[in-house]
Amino acid sequence: MRITGGKYKGRNVICPPGVIRPAMDMMRESLFDILGPLYGQSFLDLFTGSGCVGIEAASRGAEPVHIVELDRGKRATIEKNISFVESEIRLFMSDVFRFIPTAKIQYDIVYADPPFPMGGKLRLLTAVDRKDIVKPGGQFIIHYPSEEREVWPDEVGSFVFTDERKYGRSMLRFYTKREN
Repeated sequence: MRITGGKYKGRNVICPPGVIRPAMDMMRESLFDILGPLYGQSFLDLFTGSGCVGIEAASRGAEPVHIVELDRGKRATIEKNISFVESEIRLFMSDVFRFIPTAKIQYDIVYADPPFPMGGKLRLLTAVDRKDIVKPGGQFIIHYPSEEREVWPDEVGSFVFTDERKYGRSMLRFYTKREN
């Protein structure tokens, strides 16, 4: 895998051992083209896998970047992958549903890339809403398989659906947190 844009464009990222489904380069590039420059914005990458999406965010100016991964077998590879990032990027080895209630800051952008076979993905957005970890006007973005498209409502708590993109079997769904 490679970083598709920003300060670290072209840098290679190692895929860690174990079960992983890395986000396609084309999809990641499109995601960050949609988001635009991220200078001054905080970014949370849930189910980070290799750390690639978090590195992409840092490459485009996001700071701080926090990445969360449960599989301890991926730790050494993720730490190696993020070692060249000069801005604040921090790895949390945790279950996502345990991390969310303990988050110390509100984020401008929360990106979730749960395993495709994982059931109950909608509860991620519900947990993020309940724990209020996204700033007003901020975004929650989820990567999920297209066969789950009908599961996602237009509104969840303080979040409103704003965009959706399809990349083969993969979908990106964008929600924006209401300002008031």
